[in-house]
Amino acid sequence: MSSPLRFDRGHTDDLMAFLMAAPSPYHAVAAAAARLEKAGFRQVEETDAWDGSVGGKYVLRGGAIVAWYVPEGVGAHTPFRIVGAHTDSPNLRVKPLPDTGAYGWRQIAVEIYGGTLLNTWLDRDLGLAGRLSLRDGTHRLVDIDRPLLRVPQLAVHLDRSANPDGLKLDRQKHMQPIWGLGEVEEGDLIRFVADAAGVDPAEVTGWDLMPHPVEPPAYLGRDHELLAGPRMDNLLSVHAATAALAAVATQPDDRIPYIPVLAAFDHEENGSQSDTGADGPLLGTVLERSVFARGGSYEDRARAFAGTVCLSSDTGHAVHPNYAERHDPTHHPVANGGPILKVNVNMRYATDGGGRAVFAAACEKAGVPWQTFVSNNSMPCGTTIGPITAARHGIRTVDIGVAILSMHSARELCGADDPYLLANALAAFLAG
Repeated sequence: MSSPLRFDRGHTDDLMAFLMAAPSPYHAVAAAAARLEKAGFRQVEETDAWDGSVGGKYVLRGGAIVAWYVPEGVGAHTPFRIVGAHTDSPNLRVKPLPDTGAYGWRQIAVEIYGGTLLNTWLDRDLGLAGRLSLRDGTHRLVDIDRPLLRVPQLAVHLDRSANPDGLKLDRQKHMQPIWGLGEVEEGDLIRFVADAAGVDPAEVTGWDLMPHPVEPPAYLGRDHELLAGPRMDNLLSVHAATAALAAVATQPDDRIPYIPVLAAFDHEENGSQSDTGADGPLLGTVLERSVFARGGSYEDRARAFAGTVCLSSDTGHAVHPNYAERHDPTHHPVANGGPILKVNVNMRYATDGGGRAVFAAACEKAGVPWQTFVSNNSMPCGTTIGPITAARHGIRTVDIGVAILSMHSARELCGADDPYLLANALAAFLAG
């Protein structure tokens, strides 16, 4: 079904720009922070003392950002309204000793990050992005956004079984990108990247680098009703949540009954267990410090958490027309049908009936249609930061998102209306 709302192409155009600006989690949080700065937010350092002043603040740590807005007149025990998301996507990551190759080809040694669809990385023009860690303890973002790398597929003439039996890829042997010709030189890649970043290679003591497709996002379909692009799992949610928080913080009527929060974590695709992941202490520490900075006690903290709700926003599965049997027969989320409520009674998703009511109320307030996703009982169900957030912090959490195809591909597909619909639902939720 199509959306009853007017499609706001401006939001989706901005999402496309956001995807291009965010080839790594570190770039994603920088892009989100830039948008929040325009809405009046300011960065606070974790090592500084915090105050309880009104207004928007945010913390950056690696590939994670937590931002919150303190309205006028709130108490120390005021609950939070949180939108949780993640900044990382399944991809390839450069190894500590990256320079490799054979038979006259210069290659880059990579690890496989998360549950990526390996075949989607074959025969694509790839750039390289991430961050360099310098001797003085600072970091420098780098984005080589041009065709630099390629993972070449074996010609069908040398693997006649590839079409009838399916392509079989060895994660160690078959996924090392080519980036030139000649003899392998130790340190060559980092010297090249450092030069692109404008830093002395001798000052580079560490790196977190990853290839990315350089093909830009694009509208697709007869009526441009679809959007194809990289890293929509889950930068689509990060972008929508950032837009929603900025909108709530700049609305003329500042009487917001909650403290709206954006929490975008790293490392969801490999379990969230890091200091910047949802299973780490970052969110809880920020929320507690916000309470205490406003003069609150542990009792105020407990009251605030008891009334807090988190929407864990991550992409979900639209029904695939070529594989409909893999989906639940009575739950068929479709593109441009609005955001989805994700349900699993075994708590792979954190949604319960009370959470459903909160989400339904936000969508009704925003005038946004919504759908429900449930896995086929014969198929394993994925999970999100939702159950982790609920269990770690003891706060009600609801799993939602946008239905897409080609999840974990190097290039995913969604309805072009859905990012706008999600952002409107999130803004209604954050505003209470």
